[in-house]
Amino acid sequence: MQKTYVCIDLKSFYASVECVERGLDPLSTNLVVADPDRTEKTICLAISPSMKALGIKNRCRVFQIPKDVKYIMATPRMKLYIDYSAEIYSVYLKYISKDDIHVYSIDEVFMDVTNYLMMYGMSAKELAVKIMDDVYRTTGITATCGIGSNMYLAKVALDITAKHVDDHIGMLTEESYRNTLWNHRPLTDFWRVGAGTAKRLERCGIYTMKQITEASEDMLYNIFGIDAELLIDHAWGRETTTIEDIKSYKPKSNCISSGQVLSCGAEHEEGKLIVKEMVDLMCLDLVEKNLVTESITLHLSYSNSYGMEPAHGTVSLTSRTSSAKTILPYIERLYDRIKDRNCTIHKINITFNNIVDEAYIQYDLFSDPAELMKEREMQKAMIDIKKKFGKNAILKGMNLEEGAKTIERNRQIGGHRSGE
Repeated sequence: MQKTYVCIDLKSFYASVECVERGLDPLSTNLVVADPDRTEKTICLAISPSMKALGIKNRCRVFQIPKDVKYIMATPRMKLYIDYSAEIYSVYLKYISKDDIHVYSIDEVFMDVTNYLMMYGMSAKELAVKIMDDVYRTTGITATCGIGSNMYLAKVALDITAKHVDDHIGMLTEESYRNTLWNHRPLTDFWRVGAGTAKRLERCGIYTMKQITEASEDMLYNIFGIDAELLIDHAWGRETTTIEDIKSYKPKSNCISSGQVLSCGAEHEEGKLIVKEMVDLMCLDLVEKNLVTESITLHLSYSNSYGMEPAHGTVSLTSRTSSAKTILPYIERLYDRIKDRNCTIHKINITFNNIVDEAYIQYDLFSDPAELMKEREMQKAMIDIKKKFGKNAILKGMNLEEGAKTIERNRQIGGHRSGE
């Protein structure tokens, strides 16, 4: 049975929300979502459709906006955008079961509408229009749509085809994909083809999807490894993964990670403080989810001026744990071992590896189970207080030291202001 997928994207979502909140038309108002307290090098989270029509790139930096373009700058309000996204998701649920919806991002979803078309007595396009109209009536947000016989084609129909039709609804089958997009350039317009992939293909004289289908598969596997299989399938317009597959997928191993980009480079001791703060919060996350970890990976990127490769290292714990008191000494030693003391840090990423349920918690000979249980109860109390009174309602002494970032980060979502 051939499936039918719909991919819906909320047009310039953050910018559209800010326009709607101001009673302005997102399609005719010049508006930029960016933090005015940051430098002109800060990236615009979104620009309104009218600015895109002027040829301005969506993820441009503030200084790249032409000086003669007048616009409103809106401070990011991530909590507001999440609320709008949740309201729009509730609109989707009026028509499609959650089991047939895959949330791809805050402003984009895939829907398997195969079994709904006969029930509603509609074509895929008619159903998509009905849902998009409901979203607009409910929130004032305009949507665009791609329809395809698999998830890949629905996404490509959204990203490429929908831009060239008046109703902003693109439609593709494997046959129409090959007839209309096999020679489309650039390759980076296609889903999952990044600049690095395109450059490697160009070195082989490959510039289009059709040329990928004509290339030697052995050559492609030598260049891309197992990823060549997906690249070849997509070149033909094929995609075997379904929403049901995504819903049922269970990874063999799990991890949690945290990262942040520093607006100003951090010296050695300041960087160590920030790493400790991040680890402390990640330990609370483990406790809240009833998980433990057995190893930690630390990745440090230096400021560009040094031209240095990032520092990277992993440390194994002597036992599985969620205890900050146990983990912090390990991360401090790892930091001192891999960090170049003469370089300032620009970006920090930390990963807790191989996390499992706390039922698998282990104690080594040097651990005091009673002391660890006491700390765990204190961590749970902190979580409860934060949930009830806000993330900054209870803090540790290190969070008040010069150079600490936790208080500032607690006011953000995804590294941007929450708006609360």
